[in-house]
Amino acid sequence: MSLEIALTNVSFNFLKGSQEFLNLILNNINSAVLLLNNKMELVSFNDALITIFPKNKDKDLKFVRCGEAIGCAYQVEEQTDCGTTTKCRHCELRLSAISTYLNNTSTLRKEIIRPFYIDDKNKVDMRIQYTTKLFAYEGEKYIVLLVESCSGKD
Repeated sequence: MSLEIALTNVSFNFLKGSQEFLNLILNNINSAVLLLNNKMELVSFNDALITIFPKNKDKDLKFVRCGEAIGCAYQVEEQTDCGTTTKCRHCELRLSAISTYLNNTSTLRKEIIRPFYIDDKNKVDMRIQYTTKLFAYEGEKYIVLLVESCSGKD
């Protein structure tokens, strides 16, 4: 790849026909990349999701609601659907995603501390940083949710 291509902000154009390479990139970054539909269900995600939120590592997460997929402690403890717990109406992550979908507003690098289950019995408070962005593809709107673990940061 020439330096000239990289400097013109089109450095990934040569990968247009390489879905395999783009998937390798997505699955080798440290940020969880979640693609959500209007019901806050996972349409697609990368491997980092399971690294950051390991509770459901052995389950099929396609079309599972976001809070259920990431082990939201409120959803687990109340044993109800994501979006219907007593905390959902105040959940910054959920409100940001909904606002992104409805109003095409982005959230950039917002940090929160929330309890998550890392397996069926162990709950931890995790500090995460997230970004939301609207993504349109083939006439459908999706929410791109990028999540990074902030553990170890001061």
